[in-house]
Amino acid sequence: MDLRDRHVIVTGAARGIGAALSKAFHAAGARVVMADRDGLARAHDPLAGAVEVVADVSTEAGNMHLIDTARRAFGPVDLFFANAGVGYGGDPMTADEVWDDAFAVNFHAHRWAARLLLPEWLERGEGYFCSTASAAGLLAQIGSAPYSVTKHAAVAFAEWLSITYGARGIKVSCLCPQGVNTDMLNPRDEPDGPQAGALGRGDGGDVVRAAGAVLEPDEVAAVVLEAIEAERFLILPHPEVADYVRHKANDPDRWLSGMRKLQQRILGL
Repeated sequence: MDLRDRHVIVTGAARGIGAALSKAFHAAGARVVMADRDGLARAHDPLAGAVEVVADVSTEAGNMHLIDTARRAFGPVDLFFANAGVGYGGDPMTADEVWDDAFAVNFHAHRWAARLLLPEWLERGEGYFCSTASAAGLLAQIGSAPYSVTKHAAVAFAEWLSITYGARGIKVSCLCPQGVNTDMLNPRDEPDGPQAGALGRGDGGDVVRAAGAVLEPDEVAAVVLEAIEAERFLILPHPEVADYVRHKANDPDRWLSGMRKLQQRILGL
């Protein structure tokens, strides 16, 4: 896709990967709508002509508000980037409200956006859906069951969209990075706040940093821009993830054993 004069929506755009994506798309000539549920004004330098929307994509109504606002501003949507995400740690005993929010933001938001966009895209015979999942969606995140499970769901949904609608003009890409220097890896809230136990706090962040290089958001955005221009499905800013996925597929038992050893080494078990 040539992004010049294309209408692009980015969720989770206040900072981190979302802000970097918005900047990259804007520089490529796109008409950008930036959305975040916490607002954007304090988080970045304004992009000339971009539209900023406060929208909670953890609800279907929030997605509807975002897409309706974007259509009023710039007309039909060409590319929707479902980037908003939460990085809760936890296990099966973790409170249901944590699991529910993880599913709502990391997965259901993608489903709701697709529900609202697909009829128009199928009628036009074109449209582009992008999502930010994670290397954890292809592999696993030690210490973070809600994150691992919901990011697997995000990858599976992106694959399903491509299989089901790819022959009808719908393009799909799925971003699966490892460590990126964002608030998810370096939480700013207090230890007893809603992100307690998140990827960047304590054990989860140690595992992410031990897995490989921590990239800057702008580096990730540059890889994404090239992948969208090439209309490539799987976007891996950390190329070694492809090797990890092959190892997992070729010998799952050995891969699981290796992950247990990594957990023991990082967590001191």
